Amino acid sequence: MGACLGVCSLLSCVSCLCGPASCLLCGCCPSARNSTVSRLLFTFFLFLCTLVSIIMIIPGVEKELYKLPGFCEGSGSVLGVQIHADCSGFLGHKAVYRMGFAAASFFFLFAVIMVCVHSSKDPRAAVQNGFWFLKFLVLVGLTVGAFYIPDGSFTSVWFYFGVVGSFLFILIQLILLIDFAHSWSQLWLRNAGEGSAKGWYAALCAVTFIFYAASIVAIVLLYVYYTKPQGCTEGKVLISINLILCVIVSIMSVLPKIQDAQPHSGLLQASLITLYTIFITWSALANVPNQDCNPTLLLRNSTGSAEAAQPLTTWWDAPSIVGLVIFILCTLFISIRSSDNAQVNKMMLTEESGAGASAGDAAAAESGVHRAYDNEQDGVTYSYSFFHLCLVLAALYIMMTLTNWYRPDESLRVLSSPWTAVWVKICSSWAGLLLYAWTLVAPLVLPDRDFS
Repeated sequence: MGACLGVCSLLSCVSCLCGPASCLLCGCCPSARNSTVSRLLFTFFLFLCTLVSIIMIIPGVEKELYKLPGFCEGSGSVLGVQIHADCSGFLGHKAVYRMGFAAASFFFLFAVIMVCVHSSKDPRAAVQNGFWFLKFLVLVGLTVGAFYIPDGSFTSVWFYFGVVGSFLFILIQLILLIDFAHSWSQLWLRNAGEGSAKGWYAALCAVTFIFYAASIVAIVLLYVYYTKPQGCTEGKVLISINLILCVIVSIMSVLPKIQDAQPHSGLLQASLITLYTIFITWSALANVPNQDCNPTLLLRNSTGSAEAAQPLTTWWDAPSIVGLVIFILCTLFISIRSSDNAQVNKMMLTEESGAGASAGDAAAAESGVHRAYDNEQDGVTYSYSFFHLCLVLAALYIMMTLTNWYRPDESLRVLSSPWTAVWVKICSSWAGLLLYAWTLVAPLVLPDRDFS
C-alpha cells in the first residue's frame, strides 16, 4: 500500500514537470502564484546555463578532463573504446559564446511564441506555465546544436550581438535600480512618519553617507590605479565626467522645486545611483586596451591560458565578479517582484503588485493546500514576450561578463580588450544618469501627468 502511494506521489510530481498545466494542481509544489513560479523556473534555466558556462571557462578544467579515461581524445580508452572528442572545443571562451547563443536562442524562441498572450485561457499559456521537462530537453538540444556551429566568423559576429544585448540589459538594471532606490526611500520616510522619526532618519543618513563614502573612495582608487600623471588621458576624462555628472544629479535631487514636486526624492537615491555609476566606470576602465593605464588588462587565448609575454593574473577580475552578483540580483528582481510605481510597471510591461492575484490568494488561503494557483485567468500579470526578451539580454550580458568583454581575433586563439566595450559601458552609465535626472524633472516638465 505504501509503495502504491509512493508511486502515485511520484507520478503526480512527474505530471508537475510534463503536464500541460504544470504546478497548477500539483501537491509537490509550494503554494505560490503560477506567474511567479513560471518566472522563477525560467530564471533557473538561465542560472543553470550560467553555471555551466562558469565551469567551462575555469582555468585548468581541460587538464582535469584529460585525466578521465575515455573522456577526451588522447586520454586513453575505456573497455577498448577510444574517444575522439576534442575537449578544447567545448571549453574556454568559445564554449561560453556557444552556451550564450543556446540560452539566448531558447528564450528568444519563447518570446516569439508568447507574443500577444493576454490570459491563461490562451492555449499558449499552458506552454509558458508547463511542460518543464520538455523545455529542458529543448534547451539541451539547442546547447548541443550550438557546439556544432562552425567556427568561421560566428564568434566574432556573436560578440557584437553580445555588446548590444549587454548595453540594453545594463539599462534594464539601471531602471530597476532607480525604482528600487525610490521604493526604499519612500518606505523609510513612511516609517519615519508613522513611528520613531529620529531612528529612521538616522538610518537614512547613515546609509546615504556609506554610499557616498564608498563612491569617493572608489573614485580615488580609480585615479590612482587607472591613470598616470603623464598620459592615460582617456581614463582621466571619463572618471572626471562621470564624477561631475554624479555631483549634478545629487544636487538636483535636493533642489527646492524638485522636492516640492517629489517629496520622496533625496540623496539616498542619488547616492545609490552614484555608487552604481562609479562601478560601471570601473568596469569600463578595466577594458581599456592599454597595459600602462589598465593594470588588470590581460591578453589571453581562447582556452584561458595566459600568453607567455603577459603577466599572469586571475581570469575573473573584480568588476566581472561584482557584475555577476548584480546580474543574479537583477534577474531575480525581474522574476519575483512587480514595482510599486505605475510608470515603471508600464515600462517593464508588468502589473502593479497584487494585481489580478487577490482572488487566487483568497482561494489558496481557504483550501490550505500547497499548490501553485492560476492568478492569470482574467489577464496576465506580466508580458510573457517581454520577460523572455529580458532573459535574452541577460544571457548575452552574462556571456560578455564571463569573457571580460574580450573580443576574439580571426584565428580564435587570442582575446583582446576592445575600445568598443569601454564606450558601451560608459554610454550606459550616461544613459542611466540621464534617466535618473529625468525621473527628477519629469513632474516639472509634464505637470499634467501623474508621477506619484
